[in-house]
Amino acid sequence: MARYTGPVCRLCRRENMKLFLKGDRCYTDKCAVERRNYAPGQHGQGRVKVSDYGTQLREKQRVKRTYGLLEKQFRAYFDKADRMKGVTGENLLVLLERRLDSVLYRLGFANSRSEARMMLRQGHFHVNGRKVNIPSFLVRPGDVIELREKSRKMARINESLDSVMRRGLPSWVELDREAFKGVLKTLPVREEMTTPVFQEQLIVELYSK
Repeated sequence: MARYTGPVCRLCRRENMKLFLKGDRCYTDKCAVERRNYAPGQHGQGRVKVSDYGTQLREKQRVKRTYGLLEKQFRAYFDKADRMKGVTGENLLVLLERRLDSVLYRLGFANSRSEARMMLRQGHFHVNGRKVNIPSFLVRPGDVIELREKSRKMARINESLDSVMRRGLPSWVELDREAFKGVLKTLPVREEMTTPVFQEQLIVELYSK
């Protein structure tokens, strides 16, 4: 499957905001956005006049890159959100947050969504007692995500769990640190999805043209 393999800090600089693609590094002064707060490339510091279409496109790219999706995958999520009841933009973000790789990241089992995808493909996690290695698996409220017994001594995972316990968890997930398991308590609430801040209505406008 095609995927982006270049430097992820370059993506944050291109979108002019932290997309939190490198875990704890994004919270330090080593963050590329903090050190070079302009777009990459030789024309990155030049003045650019952005059209309405350009603004909508950048917002779509920010969300797509935050969740690590390609265009075809992202459009499929949008089409599904558009068929659901409610506000399309909010439905889109909720669907993306329900992805198993995103839930693992929110629970703190991984420092980034890309790291969560890697560990999923290696078979480290069970959902409701069954092994799941598909990052796009949609978690439902009440589903229990558990780290398999053989993986509980992995230093990388334990460091990540300790880090998220310090930062705090979103209200829609619950983590049992001692048992290495977590639960999606409820569907995410749009008002609490603030890192990073998105204007999802711009995406709806872009795809509605």
